[in-house]
Amino acid sequence: MRVSLAVVDRLVANGIDTVFGIPGKQSLPLNEAIGKRDDIRFVVARHETAVSHQAWGYAETSGQIASTVVVPGPGDMNAMNGLKNALNDCTPLVHFAIETEPALRGGDAIHETPPDTYDNVVKENILLKNPETTAATIDRAVQVAQTPPKGPVRVGLPKNYLQMDVPLAGASTPATPSTSTVPEQAVAEAAEHLLAAEMPVIMAGGGVRASGGTAALRSLAERLDAPVVTTYKGKGVLPEDHDLSAGVLSGSASPELLDCLADSDAVLAVGSDLDAHGTRGWSVELPETLVHVTIDADDLGTGYDPTVGILADAADAMTAIENKIAAADTAPATKTAGTERAQAVRDATARRIEPLVDSEPPLTSVRVLQILRDAVPSDAITAVDAGGFRVWALNTFEAYGPRSYVNPGSWATMGTGLPSAIGAQLANSDTPVVALTGDGGLMMCVHELHTAVAEDLPITVVVLNNDDYAIISEEAGRSYDLDHQAYGWDTTPIDFGTVAAGMGMEAVQADTASEIRTAVREAVQTDAPTLVEVRTDPTEPQASEWMRE
Repeated sequence: MRVSLAVVDRLVANGIDTVFGIPGKQSLPLNEAIGKRDDIRFVVARHETAVSHQAWGYAETSGQIASTVVVPGPGDMNAMNGLKNALNDCTPLVHFAIETEPALRGGDAIHETPPDTYDNVVKENILLKNPETTAATIDRAVQVAQTPPKGPVRVGLPKNYLQMDVPLAGASTPATPSTSTVPEQAVAEAAEHLLAAEMPVIMAGGGVRASGGTAALRSLAERLDAPVVTTYKGKGVLPEDHDLSAGVLSGSASPELLDCLADSDAVLAVGSDLDAHGTRGWSVELPETLVHVTIDADDLGTGYDPTVGILADAADAMTAIENKIAAADTAPATKTAGTERAQAVRDATARRIEPLVDSEPPLTSVRVLQILRDAVPSDAITAVDAGGFRVWALNTFEAYGPRSYVNPGSWATMGTGLPSAIGAQLANSDTPVVALTGDGGLMMCVHELHTAVAEDLPITVVVLNNDDYAIISEEAGRSYDLDHQAYGWDTTPIDFGTVAAGMGMEAVQADTASEIRTAVREAVQTDAPTLVEVRTDPTEPQASEWMRE
């Protein structure tokens, strides 16, 4: 069987129906094989940095694995950014890079890079050594990508192999990732500590979403009457209009949220690695009693010493803990009302941002985000770029479902909002998708406006434009001897409406509350990709400083 046909055959057999990439001469055999089938789609991006971000958005919002294809060297290296983002976020992707022919390797053939260049940006880096093992290699790559902790797997396909017609080793049946076994003794100890706590709190991470553990989280939180604080990647795993939702632990978390954690007498950290990014370099104070549930053994004890460590799937562990609590003979300790503790944190956040709400155009990001939350349907998917407004969004833009809010975690790379929205829309064709981005982030992927138009995707792109790298300018002026708005473009502003229109996209400018609300509601209801540009205040305070005062 021809190797290129076998690659596509195994993708489809493993449930992959969408491939993101940019075609090159080296990849054309694969493109030809995809083009001959109607059960798999090739989405052409305009730059390789967007390719892996698109696949990331697809997987983040659907829970399904996606695939990417790039040419060697420049294509592969451009895609590295998104691969590292997916690795940090434990997002499953299979990334195909067309490799230099083995006979030419080491001779500086066009685009050649050593295959091990990519070892540290993927979960596993596989180089196809013999064309006969193509099918088995791809099956293994898919299995590795989907085995918790999930992540991107790179498969290097030598260019000259693709058109070979060789006997292939028998393909395996696509494997189902194994389920975890929850250690009973650790569960019993965890239940005992949580039962005895008077002021328990739950910290929920992206592993809750990956495990499909939203229902288990809600049930356990309600049984314990425990406020739920989420990480960056856990935002939305408990709908943020729930009475026990206490907000997001981030660099802009309020003192009241930090006090909620510090003043508790037991915390269940579930589906989180408790990394340095989310815990401010492990400076966030947690109570002495810590039950830490994670899928990766290396997470335990890295930043915090757990009282009980449980290596297990988040949903399975929470269900087991709740079952043990429900069956316990010991009466639970009298709890301090968790709903009141969570409400106190939310009220404190509202008071802190109130001075930024009432403003005239250009509006603050806080005000714009509030308007957008009202205008965007509650069942829509929102893909949020990195940048200053994203930090505000963690506090002010509620997420109502585990896969309804996409934002990068500890990699925090800019330029993800638009491409991840494209991936999300392809994975969720019947769901409205809104990209929230700043002018800085959009300029890093502005070419993908054209991809949205070319693919006829009805996404709504809202760009909060302050003509500045404002989060950097603010720090430059506050902490360093640099000019105010040192990294702004107030004398050379960009008209994003003109840029979008030039790529065939509908575009509208909206600056007042009523204009923004109307423009976004109408854009979401149309079948055409639409950009809504909103001018925001470049001198507004940044969330990390404002919220801690």
